Amino acid sequence: MARPRKQKELRRTHPVMLRFTDTEYERLLSLAESASLPLAEYIRKQVTGKQVKIKYEIVADLPELKKLIAEFGKIGSNLNQIARHFNSGGIHSQEMRTRINQGISDIYEMKYEVLKMAGDFLSLSPGDASGQKGDSFHGNPEAYRQ
Repeated sequence: MARPRKQKELRRTHPVMLRFTDTEYERLLSLAESASLPLAEYIRKQVTGKQVKIKYEIVADLPELKKLIAEFGKIGSNLNQIARHFNSGGIHSQEMRTRINQGISDIYEMKYEVLKMAGDFLSLSPGDASGQKGDSFHGNPEAYRQ
């Protein structure tokens, strides 16, 4: 099946020839790549005054972060085991409920530790008294402990 044709007013029919030095060209390529745009689209946006959003990917190689990622992996494994237990008809005991609540509390404590490490408290909603979107225990991990 053929690709549908663009409307006549959307077709780009006027080519413009530009010449760049090697340095200018490499810089343009780099900027277009960091904006995740083809070179022609990047140059078109620059010439027409449209905003170009450059996306940066920050990679942190911190031992603390690696440790937290490993802990989150273990938590995921434990959650799968709990789900398998209950889905296979396992009984609910008070001890199991207490351990699950303790686990949830620990997860929230780790979440706050990660946020402190990242310094990311800018995402807090101003009208939220709990200090964190979606938290049902209002910022107090002890509320989940029984």
